Amino acid sequence: MRAIKTEKAPEPVGPYSQAVVTDGFVFLSGQIGINPKTGELAEGVEEQTRQILENIEAVLKAAGSSRENIVKTTIFLKDVDNFSKVNKIYAEFFKDCPVFPARSTVEVSKLPLNAEIEIECIAKV
Repeated sequence: MRAIKTEKAPEPVGPYSQAVVTDGFVFLSGQIGINPKTGELAEGVEEQTRQILENIEAVLKAAGSSRENIVKTTIFLKDVDNFSKVNKIYAEFFKDCPVFPARSTVEVSKLPLNAEIEIECIAKV
């Protein structure tokens, strides 16, 4: 088992790894829409979603994987009324992949740094 760390994604906001690789899979910790260059949370659910997906791509690359290898995502939304906005951006991110990953989406009362959305995923390495 090995931890993944890349400067192309934000530092974790707690005591956890950006991702862990084990047994041919990479398990990404939940990402919120922090820009790794500025350390600032993007404005609004759409920009946060875009930033999260960029961060996920950077961590996957550091782990030797890619978006095409994502098998499962979990999306945590502060307001499930943003479901369609997120889906549009999410679909664009995965448009060239052979299949969409399995996914769960849940509404939560609060996220770290008052983020609107958090996404975690599991991918093959």
